[in-house]
Amino acid sequence: MTTTVNLDQIAREVNQRLARPTWRVMVCDGTGCVASGSRLVHRRFLDMTEGLDGLAEVQLAAGDLCRPLVSRTGCHGLCQMGPLVVIPGDGNGREEIFYCRVTADDVPEIIETTFKAGQPVERLLYRDPNTGTAYRSSRVIPFYANQTRLALADCGHTEPENIEEYVARGGYASLRRAVTEMKPEQVCEELTASGLRGRGGAGFPTGRKWLATLRAAGSPKYLVCNGDEGDPGAFMDRSLMEGDPHRVLEGAIIAAYATGAGHGYFYIRTEYPLALTRIRKAIADARRLGILGANLFGSSYAFDCEVVEGAGAFVCGEETALLASIEGERGMPRPKPPFPAECGLFGRPTVVNNVETLATVRWIIEHGAAAFRRYGTPRSPGTKTFALTGKVRNTGLIEVPLGTTLRQIVFEIGGGVPDGRKFKAAQIGGPSGGCLGVEHLDMPLDFETLGQVGAMVGSGGIVILDDSTCIVEVARFFMQFTQHESCGKCVLCREGTRQMLWILQDIVEGKAVSGDLELLEQTARAVKVASLCGLGKSAPNPVLSTLAMFRSEYLAHVERLYCPAGVCAALKSFAIDPDLCKGCTLCIQKCPVGAIQGEKRASHRIDVALCTKCGVCATVCRFKAIAAR
Repeated sequence: MTTTVNLDQIAREVNQRLARPTWRVMVCDGTGCVASGSRLVHRRFLDMTEGLDGLAEVQLAAGDLCRPLVSRTGCHGLCQMGPLVVIPGDGNGREEIFYCRVTADDVPEIIETTFKAGQPVERLLYRDPNTGTAYRSSRVIPFYANQTRLALADCGHTEPENIEEYVARGGYASLRRAVTEMKPEQVCEELTASGLRGRGGAGFPTGRKWLATLRAAGSPKYLVCNGDEGDPGAFMDRSLMEGDPHRVLEGAIIAAYATGAGHGYFYIRTEYPLALTRIRKAIADARRLGILGANLFGSSYAFDCEVVEGAGAFVCGEETALLASIEGERGMPRPKPPFPAECGLFGRPTVVNNVETLATVRWIIEHGAAAFRRYGTPRSPGTKTFALTGKVRNTGLIEVPLGTTLRQIVFEIGGGVPDGRKFKAAQIGGPSGGCLGVEHLDMPLDFETLGQVGAMVGSGGIVILDDSTCIVEVARFFMQFTQHESCGKCVLCREGTRQMLWILQDIVEGKAVSGDLELLEQTARAVKVASLCGLGKSAPNPVLSTLAMFRSEYLAHVERLYCPAGVCAALKSFAIDPDLCKGCTLCIQKCPVGAIQGEKRASHRIDVALCTKCGVCATVCRFKAIAAR
């Protein structure tokens, strides 16, 4: 049995240990930085300081000049600049130092320059891609300074696998308060008052869902955490589970208490090995401290949970398909009603929340519903995490208040579009979302406003497209994904998405005929209306939104057999500018089909009948004389 004294004692002990070292080294251990070599950096720090992993104290080999802690953290967010190393300030005037793209070979210089001389290694500091300004601390880097982090508050600042440090930063105090000072109805009412809406896509009010489960007849009741994040380019839930697993677990236990659930399941796709490892360890460590099990904090409430691995089916992100998968059945959606709150897992009342929703719960209980509503908009309160990817300078994981504009995200946080290109569009909400154009840059991103233009917040993926992107090809890519992931249970989704994909394929291959655009739109609307689950109902969104905003680009493909972006290979025609061609013959040597003719030092020409439009000639031409038209 865990008591209030236990948590307070753990917090005191950890804070005393953290106060001893002169320095602390925090190496990002999120998936992005791990892929860039951060574990080699971490190992080098440990080797050179003769230390142990975790919160162990270590000494420098050169002497007792300082006593750093060498820690691994979760995702910091600025993924493309990894591996990231942060040396926090000491609270006595010494500022944080934020290092980017650190390699193991940089570690000796950091030790000599920073630990011993007290100065930053200038070449490793973050530099603004537009101005070249160097920033020493992450707090002033525009990417971070323009965010509001609630769910991500501790990601990148703590050791995710250390429950004691989580407790020291206030962890499980909200759970203790909920269990010992509030009734389940009061917890549900607090969440209802906060206005928190599900962060997994549909945006259903969390408090209402909890209250419905609490009031539902039948027992036992279950809680399910949906960690089956499957959108291409989305990694918000994965990063939360990797970077702050105890925050997710604490939110899950609070949700279970509020709904009367006695057992829980974390459904996590098997492609997330690091998230699986850390959630499993968080559960084991919480059980060790008595935070899971019987008589939580001296109460009569008991709860425990386990992890179930998903096989990676996108449709299992839909709650009823997910429940079927946990039950050992094929992951296929079920008709609603009845809703899971009434008849869910094993036919019992079940509350299903996604990872980010649960990660936000602790903050609400800790600070109150009114404080949460100070962020966001009246109908869409709070913050939302987004995975910012595509043609933007600063890709990564961000968190902003709902209602933030696309312009703020792309140009203030993302740093704008690189390589001198222009912003063209943003695909928001993944393959279930919609496309936003230049005219939407100043539109607030919230549930209601996005719904009015045929888009959705979705799970939170934002893919930025520049003017070199073919919108039709983007729509075809997302349709190919959703068609492949359709479970096939209902005819409209199974056959409709296939028909839409065939039409889009014909368009990008120059095979479309008159009336195809009308047929594409009609099919999309039919699939949207008549599909059984959210996957089918939202699958046409990328097509319908791009048809509405970029119809002229579709028409160029169909009527003129022309791709304005020059992307669709079947619609390309390469030509050589005789004024730029120097007759070097390099293109002749590289052409795989012998379609280029000409003498040395004389202008060459392309035989369009032989050309396969592979583009090799344009790539190798050093004089930029060959271009697609």
